[in-house]
Amino acid sequence: MNPRSLAVLLLACFLSAAAGVFGTARYLAPTNRAPVPADPSRDDLRLRTFASSSPTSFISAAERVTPAVVFVRSYLKRSLLSDLQDERTTTGSAVIVSPDGFIATNNHVIEGARRIRITLQDRREFDAEVIGVDESTDLALLKIDAENLPNLMFGNSDSLRVGEWVMAVGNPFSLNSTVTAGIVSAKGRSIDVLEPDDRIESFIQTDAAVNPGNSGGALINTAGELIGINTAIITNSGRHEGFAFAIPGNLANRVIRDLRDYGEVKRAVLGVWIQGINDAQAKQLNLPAARGALITNLTPEGPAARAGLQVGDVMTAINGVEINSSPQMQEQLSRYRPGQRIRVTYIRNGAIEERNILLRDKSNRPGQLVGERSDDLLHRLGFEVRGLTPSELRAYGAGGVRVISIFRHSPVESANMETGFVIQSVNGERVSNLDQFLRLLRRSDRPLLGGLYDGYEGEYFYRLEP
Repeated sequence: MNPRSLAVLLLACFLSAAAGVFGTARYLAPTNRAPVPADPSRDDLRLRTFASSSPTSFISAAERVTPAVVFVRSYLKRSLLSDLQDERTTTGSAVIVSPDGFIATNNHVIEGARRIRITLQDRREFDAEVIGVDESTDLALLKIDAENLPNLMFGNSDSLRVGEWVMAVGNPFSLNSTVTAGIVSAKGRSIDVLEPDDRIESFIQTDAAVNPGNSGGALINTAGELIGINTAIITNSGRHEGFAFAIPGNLANRVIRDLRDYGEVKRAVLGVWIQGINDAQAKQLNLPAARGALITNLTPEGPAARAGLQVGDVMTAINGVEINSSPQMQEQLSRYRPGQRIRVTYIRNGAIEERNILLRDKSNRPGQLVGERSDDLLHRLGFEVRGLTPSELRAYGAGGVRVISIFRHSPVESANMETGFVIQSVNGERVSNLDQFLRLLRRSDRPLLGGLYDGYEGEYFYRLEP
């Protein structure tokens, strides 16, 4: 090889090596931009949209939540033969759900009590009044005479995912303000611990340490939102063994609102008996998969029968929420009241169909609640509202209407509104009552709704895009 050719070859090798080094440096050199955190700080709990959070530091959430979880001591009624000096008591936990003293707990924590004593984290003590109880869900609502209390806001328990971090806050063994952590182990569990025939068991299962005394306490997500009421454990020893169960927050929220507003739960029924589908049944019914719930019986002239559902139909969803078992169906129905309509999706002869069904009460009456509206416009937008109670009118002097339910996959859900929202304006015009709200709503194609949430300062606005 002559010297000229050798020089050209060496130059080509040098340039090739330089290009390789430059390319490697370009792709491997550290960036000057600051890394985006995997999950931003959730210090501002006024954010109304739910988001799972991945870090395992629960400090901020625990600091916010513990003042709102209280100690409950129930003094049981004496029998005629009991010694006057022998006073039996039970203890448990409870959650402050409003700043004016409404407190949620389990019914079994206060059942049979002649007196209920609440101890706050700051050691103040109050006698509690029972506003109402619901044996079907094992929930009770209490009230103490206090104002400006720390309280918890409900998160969206439907958004919980198996494997997500959660915390249990309560008073196990009378140890005040105890926080334990775990993950969501399963959802929709039925463990047959409630006695009523119309019991609703669709528990959140978690492995957070829950022991006697935790009943009625809070199950929270890492944003500090209430997503369950701790209720039961499965154990052979009587102590924590990794199986704890909580009433879902969305269900508890609905029950608590009814107990507060009406003193009882206005429970709707669909009038069907169902069972889960196994693989053999799925093949026999020509189903694409072993999903859904087979209707095995119908209440004569009940809501489902009136709407045209038949024995042998396979229910797959209520308002877009998948249904695979009786507990799942009961949990979804518990969010609605007699007089409200739901959209049931089902399979008949291999074809997917839908029906709008008017729910009725246990006596098969459609009686819609006074002061509540469930018309076509509201259904298209995806929510139900009611007028304010006298106590709410005193609290919200300008008037308004309260959102009591929100449908899946609706314009209202897309706007990130949550139940409990008090609507006080439509496109800037004040709302004083239900009739005025509907008139203003019908005048706008893209209404802007303004209003308040209990326990949160400032006004919130939602633009609906039908």
